[in-house]
Amino acid sequence: MKKKIYLKVNTDLTASPQVLFWFEQMNHPPIPNKEIWWQCQTLLMEGFTNIVEHAHKNLPIETPIELEAVRVNKYIEIRIWSQGEAFDLEQKLRQIAEFDDNYQDRGRGLKIMSTIADKLSYEPTADNRYCLFISKYY
Repeated sequence: MKKKIYLKVNTDLTASPQVLFWFEQMNHPPIPNKEIWWQCQTLLMEGFTNIVEHAHKNLPIETPIELEAVRVNKYIEIRIWSQGEAFDLEQKLRQIAEFDDNYQDRGRGLKIMSTIADKLSYEPTADNRYCLFISKYY
C-alpha cells in the first residue's frame, strides 16, 4: 500500500484545522495503534507550528507552506517545506534541556518531535527552501 497526499497553505496558524483534516486521509485504513496515530498528528502539528512561528515569523502571511504525507506499509513520512532562515536542527536539539529540566513555556516542541519521531531532519533543498522531514513507524 502506498498513499501520497499534498497540501499548500498560507503561513497562518488558523490553517491548523485544515492541516489536521487533510492529514486524516493518512489514517485510512486506520493505523491499529491509536497512540501511534496520535503521535503522527502531534509530529505534523508541531512541525507546522514551528514553521509558522519560527521559520516564517518575518515573512508575509501569503508565504506558502507546502506539506506532503506518504504512507507506505509500516511507516508514515511527513515533509513540510519552508522559506525561512537557515536553522541547524541538530545543534538546537543539543541546546534544549531535557523535559525534566525544561520549565520554560516554549522550546519543548522540538524535543517532543525528536523523542517520538523515528527520523527527523531539517535540510536545505535545491530550490532555496528547507524541508522538515519526519518519519514514524507503526
